[in-house]
Amino acid sequence: MAKEKGRKLIAQNKKARHDYLIIDTYEAGLVLTGTEVKSLRQGRASLVDGFVQLDGQEAWLHNVHVPEYTQGTWTNHSARRKRKLLLHRAEIDKLESKSGETGHTIVPLALYFKDGRAKVEIALAKGKKEYDKRQALREKQDRRETDRAIAAVKRRQRGA
Repeated sequence: MAKEKGRKLIAQNKKARHDYLIIDTYEAGLVLTGTEVKSLRQGRASLVDGFVQLDGQEAWLHNVHVPEYTQGTWTNHSARRKRKLLLHRAEIDKLESKSGETGHTIVPLALYFKDGRAKVEIALAKGKKEYDKRQALREKQDRRETDRAIAAVKRRQRGA
């Protein structure tokens, strides 16, 4: 059996990029049980309500839903249990000092396999206000409209 190479995405938290201003991102390993890994390999997980909590020089991933493995027995895992994150001490210290500031939090952005190992991309983020979200949506819509207009002009030039 050949070793898995590259990055295989399992789940992404698109809502986090909408609700938060991403300041810094980190890649962390996950401590998982066997049935969790098998469930993730089937591409089943949800990061929607997930968050990271730091306590006692350790980072823990909370509220990430990894459904029970269908062929699992009594050894199956709990779907929403807290999972330990594997980070370097310096990264944990930096996250702890920054997340203590008002309005800052740590959210998971993506869950994936990298070279056969389960990883989670976490971000130090600051919550956006409602008007910031509206402004971001407006900018995105404006960008999309200008791209469409440019594409339409190019099509007309080719056709003429």
